[in-house]
Amino acid sequence: MGKRSGVTAEYATPEADRVPFAQKLAYGMGAFVNNTLAAAIGGMLIILNLGFGMNPALVGLASALPRVTDALTDPLMGFISDHTRSRWGRRRPYIFVGAILSGVFFAVLWMMPTGKSEMFYFWYFLIGSTIFYLGYTIFATPWVALGYELTPDYNERTRLMGVQNFIGQLAYIVSPWFLWIMTHKPWFSTPVEGARSLALAIGAVAIVIGIMPAIFLRERFVAAPIAAPVNVSGTTRPQESMWDIVTRNTTLFFKGFATTIKSGPFRRLCVATFLVFNGFIMISSFQSYVIIYYVFGGNQERGAEYAGYAGTIGAISTFGVIFLVTWLATRIGKRKAFYFSTGVSMVGYALKWFCYDPTRPWLVLLPAPLMAFGLGGLFTLMGSMIADVVDVDELETHERREGMFGSIFWWVVKVGMAAALAMGGFLLNATGFDVALGSQQTSQALFLLRLSDVLVPFITSGIAIWTIAGYPITEEKAHDVRRALEARRTAAGTQPVTSP
Repeated sequence: MGKRSGVTAEYATPEADRVPFAQKLAYGMGAFVNNTLAAAIGGMLIILNLGFGMNPALVGLASALPRVTDALTDPLMGFISDHTRSRWGRRRPYIFVGAILSGVFFAVLWMMPTGKSEMFYFWYFLIGSTIFYLGYTIFATPWVALGYELTPDYNERTRLMGVQNFIGQLAYIVSPWFLWIMTHKPWFSTPVEGARSLALAIGAVAIVIGIMPAIFLRERFVAAPIAAPVNVSGTTRPQESMWDIVTRNTTLFFKGFATTIKSGPFRRLCVATFLVFNGFIMISSFQSYVIIYYVFGGNQERGAEYAGYAGTIGAISTFGVIFLVTWLATRIGKRKAFYFSTGVSMVGYALKWFCYDPTRPWLVLLPAPLMAFGLGGLFTLMGSMIADVVDVDELETHERREGMFGSIFWWVVKVGMAAALAMGGFLLNATGFDVALGSQQTSQALFLLRLSDVLVPFITSGIAIWTIAGYPITEEKAHDVRRALEARRTAAGTQPVTSP
């Protein structure tokens, strides 16, 4: 047989392991809903200040506190989903119900009455968004876990994640227009009216599109091995008190959580994601400051225009990146594809030092397509690689924990993002930048702004590559694990059962 990057051609994807394109689209619809809701609740926060007159500090507090609850409920929902047994599967019932709850709660969240006090709006939004995030978790955590089990094939997993990432990116083409929609005078008399109408539309989209993965997809592991089942119908073991049930499941939850984070390959994926994503997030605002105050000498209109051009080029380039990285990963392996995509983004970050030039402002557009490789490649590859880790975990523990792995991974992303945004503010202050100075920023402040804008994501991305260098699951290893699992399932008579 011929060779392909050191792996024999016997690893070509069997037809039985391929996910039909229509089903990939159905799974990708979940990504569109997931990203739209996440972008909308952040992008519409400004209406609390512009429309309801809330103090920006209270707005920040009301939006941050529910994230604490969200971070706690994600792993819990992952555990519940992994241990559910129903005729419809482990994931689909929650996806269906969660999509409906998310859409309804999001719409209600923005139906605040006018003429109330600032503290009324604070508590309304705080309690309402906490409830919304609960519905959002019920939808998102099982949806993520479902993607890990749709195919057992090493390369088909990458193709699946490429499609879902591509469709999910469409949300970020639409979401930048939310503020314009809410404040467009010919449509709405006030921003509050615009927010209410937009929330109703987003809620409807979340419900109609969000239930599609539950309707059109089927689970492979309806009867997956677990330590102790939690029956969705509510039946329990004979002669067990409620306290016994709570105690047993609490013990299982913490045991599963501990086992998951002990996985060395999984920790490497979490650390690499934390570094690449949050290195970018930490200095996400620096690029605009550099373009406005260094390239255009404080001209906010011109600087914002070019920053917008660069952002649009980056967003459009991400679609091409997803295609390329997906194809590349099936040729040279996921680890090497990560080296490539992250390495190209590092080149883009480095080019900013030379291309952000006051004498040639058009050069600010050149690094954008290269930087798009960072996040575009990251979220195409990570989901596929975590699915491989789940198989290794099953081989070692005799349990399947897609929900727990997915929830902890995204918990790391959320907590890291909050920390990165906070650290970014401190770093901005440390540069000496003072918005009150306008175009009269000191040369040292501008130098440190530029240096941070380049070095922070460059260094974190480089460390991420070093981290993934020790990731042990190659294509050959993944196929060995699969063969061992299938042999064990056959011997035990527990081959995957597809949900109805």
